[in-house]
Amino acid sequence: MSTTPTQPEPTPSPIPYKQIRALFDSQTITLYQAYNPTIATAAVTTQKLNASPLFKTTRMTWIKPSWAWMLYRSGYSHKDPNQSRILALRINHSDFLWLLSQGVVSHRNPADKEREGGKRLTGIRIQWDPERDVKMEKLGYRSIQIGIPGGEICEKWLGMIIRIEDVTDKARELKRVIDGRPGVTVEELKEMGLVPEERVFEVEDEEVRGRLGMDWPDGDISTE
Repeated sequence: MSTTPTQPEPTPSPIPYKQIRALFDSQTITLYQAYNPTIATAAVTTQKLNASPLFKTTRMTWIKPSWAWMLYRSGYSHKDPNQSRILALRINHSDFLWLLSQGVVSHRNPADKEREGGKRLTGIRIQWDPERDVKMEKLGYRSIQIGIPGGEICEKWLGMIIRIEDVTDKARELKRVIDGRPGVTVEELKEMGLVPEERVFEVEDEEVRGRLGMDWPDGDISTE
């Protein structure tokens, strides 16, 4: 009588399922977004993200603290002409925490969704998407994305940005090195300056953690 071999249980990740990891210093944190060349050039030149008339303050824009997730979303800047320039946007810790405090997760705790009657969400949106490594492999934990809606909140967000840097060349060089050296390690890429040293950005406010669903059980989310 044949038996079906049992599959080994996956090794739990030592990294919490929902955790914010980012490049930051004592005062500022770096977020990423990709734009077309016209918007990006004007933004870097003037240090104002909305310097180009092509930038629409009426549209939702998604910002990310994860370098790897930005690379995945934009295909290292090669995926879409409208995302062919990657910008690093630096803001103060206090402003970042304000954005988090105003956010509501797109995939809500089932109890919250039932209590709210399944109504559509407005304002700042929070998504927890599967994190990637810089070689685009999916990891066993999540990465935060913050959706900034159009209108007044977008204007407030634009005023938070204190520095804009074009990091497209870094993304493309990273892709070139990975393609040419498949066995290259993350530590080697860090030494080359192609992968930032992202650390855990702690969110200590329990109310904000609850709004973001950071302490929900793994996978305890409901699709809109």
